[in-house]
Amino acid sequence: MANAAAKLAGEALPTVHPTVVHMLADAAARTGDRVALVDGDRQLTYRDYLACVAGFARELIELGAAGERVALVLGNSLDMAVAMFAVHAAGAQAVPVNPIYTARELKHILDDAAPVVVLHDPAVTSLLADIDAEHRIEIGGETGRRLDRWAGGASELPPLPDPDGLASLQYTGGTTGLPKGVIATHRQMATNISQREALLPTRTDGERILCVMPLFHVFAVSMCLHLAAYCRGTLVIQSRYHPETVLKALRDDGVTVLPGGPTIFNGLMAHPDFAAGEFPDLRICYSGSAPLPEQTLRKWEAATGCAILEGYGQTEAGPVLTYNPDDGVRKAGSVGVALPETDLQVVDVETGSRVLGVGEQGEIRARGPQIMSGYRNRPDATAEALRDGWLYTGDIGEFDSDSYLYVRDRKKDMAIVGGYNVYPREIDEVLHGHPDVLEAAAVGVPDDYRGEVIKAGVVLKMGAHANAERVLDHCRSNLAKYKVPMAIEIVAELPKTAVGKIDKKAVKELLSGVGA
Repeated sequence: MANAAAKLAGEALPTVHPTVVHMLADAAARTGDRVALVDGDRQLTYRDYLACVAGFARELIELGAAGERVALVLGNSLDMAVAMFAVHAAGAQAVPVNPIYTARELKHILDDAAPVVVLHDPAVTSLLADIDAEHRIEIGGETGRRLDRWAGGASELPPLPDPDGLASLQYTGGTTGLPKGVIATHRQMATNISQREALLPTRTDGERILCVMPLFHVFAVSMCLHLAAYCRGTLVIQSRYHPETVLKALRDDGVTVLPGGPTIFNGLMAHPDFAAGEFPDLRICYSGSAPLPEQTLRKWEAATGCAILEGYGQTEAGPVLTYNPDDGVRKAGSVGVALPETDLQVVDVETGSRVLGVGEQGEIRARGPQIMSGYRNRPDATAEALRDGWLYTGDIGEFDSDSYLYVRDRKKDMAIVGGYNVYPREIDEVLHGHPDVLEAAAVGVPDDYRGEVIKAGVVLKMGAHANAERVLDHCRSNLAKYKVPMAIEIVAELPKTAVGKIDKKAVKELLSGVGA
């Protein structure tokens, strides 16, 4: 072990709050007048942030949310930030869900989660007709509730949550095509915040963090929402990623920290308004949710003078497992060293038990206090992922002689499109739902801008009249936009293995040049 890994070994973690609600209450007590949230013309101080969380938490308790689940089908806003903390403060389990999902995608997740309350964007209302939930509350927009209504009021919280109580249920895709709900406790979540802080120390009372990543995604929750409250910084929320508004914020709004994915960094540099050396206050960038091309890292740092620190994790892992350290050696192409109190090993793919040496590639497995408790309603999947105290990540990697991790491939069939995990099996199921489709195979193929995109090969039934565009329309009706294939190729047959199964590797080679 060397460098940052050695420095952190055996050291105590920075302050670990019992729960994120304790963390927010502490921030309000210490710096109540500091601006905590900025969302366009709306803003809240930490004192008012806590008052709004407390007020909405009491309402959720009256609706029977304590000990149950509350779904948040919401986009980025001040209201989403308040709602997330309020659900925790009410003693409920937060279920963040992508608001651009189709009715089919929403129904599977919400049927599995069985929330007592669904908080949702007004635009989603019509998609929830078949959802069995006792209470539905529109939040934001032209017609929905505003959760800053308690600003200026009392900030007395309900009884604080039990650290070992359930905090979140975050759905991630599955190789079977059905999303799995990852169960995390308050203690697991709060510990991971402090583990991250050990490698990426923030400046207390001095950060201004730009949130353009979606707050229903575990990366933004960890690296924007929780990071800001931990350091008592200001979270500047943008409803969605637009290069023009991000560049303006970096120039004019005093932003010091930019968490993002490779697509954001590539998109900003490709925009006509991007000019080198224009971000006077930006001191650090964090990359996650997808592999960061080394070329992107070097180009960004040369243009801005600001480092991008790349890390690695997954929803099941709390979510953060590694990062290149802020104070220490950074290695381009590596996702850094393990967080404190986190054990990482690379093991053989065949048995998952033989630990491999430096430079040998195998499956990455992890152990630590931040690892999930399991999957909701999926004992078989839980038993497969959690074995002998280890989380088997499904990712292939290797260590160098300094204990820096390099992620090389994925064992599981998954693509990362613009920072989102996409499981081709789910797309296969949707394609097979089209009445004219006989066979189908979706795969992720490399893309310079998005990292990967989805393409699909389709064999039509005899006498079918569908074409690629009609099949794509079927996908658009049943899949979130980022899951829809970039191109569909109608073929006479799909490549097969010797035993007659569709050969996905051969399909990927077949489709790599299609639609480019």
